[in-house]
Amino acid sequence: MQALFLNVDWSEIGQASLDTLLMLAGSLALTLALGLPLGVLLYLSDRGRLAANPVVNAVLSLIVNILRSVPFIILLIVMLPVTMLLVGTSLGVAGAIPPLVVGAAPFYARLVETALREVDKGVVEATQAMGATTAQIVTRALLPEALPGLIAGATVTAIALVSYTAMAGVVGAGGLGDLAIRFGYQRFQTDVMVVTVLLLLALVQLLQMLGDRLVAWASHR
Repeated sequence: MQALFLNVDWSEIGQASLDTLLMLAGSLALTLALGLPLGVLLYLSDRGRLAANPVVNAVLSLIVNILRSVPFIILLIVMLPVTMLLVGTSLGVAGAIPPLVVGAAPFYARLVETALREVDKGVVEATQAMGATTAQIVTRALLPEALPGLIAGATVTAIALVSYTAMAGVVGAGGLGDLAIRFGYQRFQTDVMVVTVLLLLALVQLLQMLGDRLVAWASHR
């Protein structure tokens, strides 16, 4: 086994794995916290919805579409000054989180909007007939009914963030992607590349399995 992985420093692999998990956890939490209300606003402000406002919807849609259309590797570079301003560094786990959130939050917002659109209109109408306010309709009808879709969207977003964290290694963010680039690619250490790729694949598989279980639970609750 050692002969197969001569160039692998397992302590570095462990630290890189921890950095990747920290980046994923921090950015996912902020992505969900920002993307959920943004998706709700996109839904509510659309035509024929509870708080229809074409101007607000058009502005929000434009912002979301612009941020979603920028390749993440370019977003990383463009956001370097903003990241420095926000967290004081563009390196390491802290330096990776702002661009990760900016890249993923609009993506999740669209998934939230799609999940809310799939809620039966009869549920909303019934809640309205009982005199519920818009906030009550959102919190007691829309979000609970859309929960499986919201969880599925969060799972897709988490998996996308794993790939983003790997790309963040290009600008010194650390993690498994950084090891894969510095050692696997630049130094042609194939064994390091194989280990990092396998760990990333295992992480994605675990996230998908967890997401599927949560969706099944939410669908039958």
